[in-house]
Amino acid sequence: MVNNRRQDRVGALIQRELSEIIQRSVKDPRVALCTITQAEISPDLKYADVKVSVIGDQTQKDNTLAGLKSAAGFLRREIGNRLTLRYSPELRFAIDESADYLFKIDGLLKSVESEDETPENHTADLP
Repeated sequence: MVNNRRQDRVGALIQRELSEIIQRSVKDPRVALCTITQAEISPDLKYADVKVSVIGDQTQKDNTLAGLKSAAGFLRREIGNRLTLRYSPELRFAIDESADYLFKIDGLLKSVESEDETPENHTADLP
């Protein structure tokens, strides 16, 4: 239980620091439109699975992932300099699809709502 709490705290710190490093220090234009949404740390604190949300199509997502993977060494070194951990965790990046899923659900709900508001449906209810 205590170790799980430490994992959560370290994950939150890594998420915050990675967001700041990417925003301020990484000059690669491929990672300009990404947001760090989650960082899960392994129980031994040696690996960090980082979820990244990207605005754009699949090629933009692939380019962003490639840019993050190429900058992983720099990002790991910066995390090691900023946080006082025994080991700087190895960063493993993956695309977070939850934002795309939310946009899809929102669009479906809006289309259902607009179908309910059409005049044909309201006149059929009248006697």
